[in-house]
Amino acid sequence: QVQLVESGGGLVQAGGSLRLSCAASGRTFSSYVMGWFRQAPGKERELVARISRSGGSTYYADSVKGRFTISRDSAKNTVYLQMNSLKPEDTAVYYCAAGSAIATVSPSSWDYWGQGTQVTVSS
Repeated sequence: QVQLVESGGGLVQAGGSLRLSCAASGRTFSSYVMGWFRQAPGKERELVARISRSGGSTYYADSVKGRFTISRDSAKNTVYLQMNSLKPEDTAVYYCAAGSAIATVSPSSWDYWGQGTQVTVSS
């Protein structure tokens, strides 16, 4: 069992930056692929970024490539999402997720979820 707790959301102006953190409980953090999803009102939950168990491989949605960076710190059992050059369309609730190596862009393929943190980007 893994518990995930996100932090770092808030209100920021367009062009600004935020860093989201997700602290994971348990000793098996390094066993999981980690991801960040987001869900805007009226839209489906979408995968924003994914990082492999070793941290050596990452995936980004096209909409955030070059602006967002996912990283993980196994010593702190924490995964981060650095978000730069934020746009109003980045406004959403951001969720941290943990999954096995087969976790894909589909939310149903992930095993554990955090409670979410709101990110609001004003124009």
